[in-house]
Amino acid sequence: MSGAGDGGKVVRIGGASGFWGDSVAGPIQLVERGEIDYLVFDYLAETTMAILASARLKDPAAGYATDFIDSAMRNVLAQVAKKRIRVLANAGGINLESCRQALLRLAAELGVSLRVAVVEGDDVNGRLQELDPVQMDGVTPAEVPAKTLSANAYLGALPVARALDEGADVVITGRCVDSALTLGPLIHEFGWRVDDYDRLAAGSLAGHIIECGCQATGGLHTDWERVPDWADAGYPILECAADGTFVVTKPPATGGLIEPLAVAEQLVYEIGDPKAYVLPDVVCDFTDVRIVGVGEGRVRVSGARGRAPTDRYKVSATYRDGFRCSGVMVIIGIDAPAKARRTGQAVLDRMQVLLARAGMPYFREQLVEVLGAETMYGPHARQPGSREVMMRVTVTHDDRRALEMFARELAPSGTSWAPGTTLPAGGRPSVSPMIKQVGCLVPKRSITPVVRIEDRFVTVEIPPGSAGAVQEGPGDAVVAGGPQGEICVPLVTIAVARSGDKGDRSNIGVIARRPEYLSLILEQVTPDVVAAYFAHLITGPVRRYRLPGIHACNFILDGALGGGGTTSLRLDPLGKGMAQMLLDLEVRVPAAWVAGRRSPA
Repeated sequence: MSGAGDGGKVVRIGGASGFWGDSVAGPIQLVERGEIDYLVFDYLAETTMAILASARLKDPAAGYATDFIDSAMRNVLAQVAKKRIRVLANAGGINLESCRQALLRLAAELGVSLRVAVVEGDDVNGRLQELDPVQMDGVTPAEVPAKTLSANAYLGALPVARALDEGADVVITGRCVDSALTLGPLIHEFGWRVDDYDRLAAGSLAGHIIECGCQATGGLHTDWERVPDWADAGYPILECAADGTFVVTKPPATGGLIEPLAVAEQLVYEIGDPKAYVLPDVVCDFTDVRIVGVGEGRVRVSGARGRAPTDRYKVSATYRDGFRCSGVMVIIGIDAPAKARRTGQAVLDRMQVLLARAGMPYFREQLVEVLGAETMYGPHARQPGSREVMMRVTVTHDDRRALEMFARELAPSGTSWAPGTTLPAGGRPSVSPMIKQVGCLVPKRSITPVVRIEDRFVTVEIPPGSAGAVQEGPGDAVVAGGPQGEICVPLVTIAVARSGDKGDRSNIGVIARRPEYLSLILEQVTPDVVAAYFAHLITGPVRRYRLPGIHACNFILDGALGGGGTTSLRLDPLGKGMAQMLLDLEVRVPAAWVAGRRSPA
């Protein structure tokens, strides 16, 4: 292990993947240049579970993150074994055995000896109803369907730690919370107790910071133009101490950016109430977290607090619900957006007639979007006169044949209607199953995690947790009476922001560029203001929570993503662009705040 300056033990963990599809550059860079003890791969977003379920429909041997074997481990396995780096990945998805066997075949091919452990127990498909599921608090309450394609509980870090205790070189999990892949090694290394809630919260925060790869090292940073060398962006490394504090850094001589605002953006990514961030092992309170620079390319994070976990696991279930199809046409020339909108509507009008003629109902859902005309901005769009756009039409239906008819009827617009209409290469759009996701809660006592290592099966005892669900707070009160502004500037002048998704809910974390800016942000960027700004996109309420430790606030927008994930028909089903949109909001500030400074906008 690496040594801290004061002689204390430091564990170095590298975050090699933020999603299924992340660059193979991450593990190569961390293994060759990172001097790490652990290599962590996170693959399983909620949308990914739906994709894996769809893949297993076509092939019973599918359902795991094949990139983990085919690109990541193939490139680094020999060096991982030589350097005695231990690997953790939730690559098992919904087919742990196929993933395990694929890794063992690769190890045999490369002549590497491995002890591979898998964490089983998260798969509750086929018995979800008998577990007495309770609908989660959320934005679109839905009945848990009787028949699901997959249903997986979000397990915690204790089974991961136990697998390492048993001597595993590689630990493969299915559905667990992303941060468990980092917290597990810290429990193993430091011997943290199951009731040491502050340290468990700190370790969970560490996992949250690196679970999205380069998002902690300047990726998606509001001030993107300041982030050097995107091609060789450094993947994050955590230097973790026994007291729960950690330093975020990256391999030497790599691109990217390590600074407090960039790390703070990742802290607020995809969280709800920061005082009640619920995980299987602990309920975290991030409101007083401190993020400070401690040298070039090094940021220290401290101040996480925790309390006892709940007595339930979250379950993510997927089910099949009809079919969907999206088609695009490029439209060029004078009044291109207007021509695109009329073309899209004409396709839908024609389909209404053709479907009726075939004795079929109309589409369940339909959406026309014009890329290049700021469709997502709605009334805030600034480019009504674009001369080059792409028209995108998305429809859903219970009958595949209806969507095959739609796919045929899109291309005729190239010769029938607007001048300047052309079709990109690729032919007709394909029809795909509509795989939806729904979340629920089940009692922890109904699930028993098991670690399988070689020919042994080890049952992992999980504390029962505290009865009663932890509810998100109502949000803070609106602050009034702050400093009166003198000039109008976009919010990006005084703040950075990042947004993400959880189902049909979007969160937007807004962080003041300087502590003194926060009171004005709280005064002017209220929940009502945010709700009005996104009124064309959201159907639910907006709440706001404060994070005074990092001079920030977090907005929760319910019903914001058209269903979210694979359910949404929108261009941005994951809410990735909502923070960028909010940063255009005008606020009034004292002229002295921005005098002599170039606006980031």
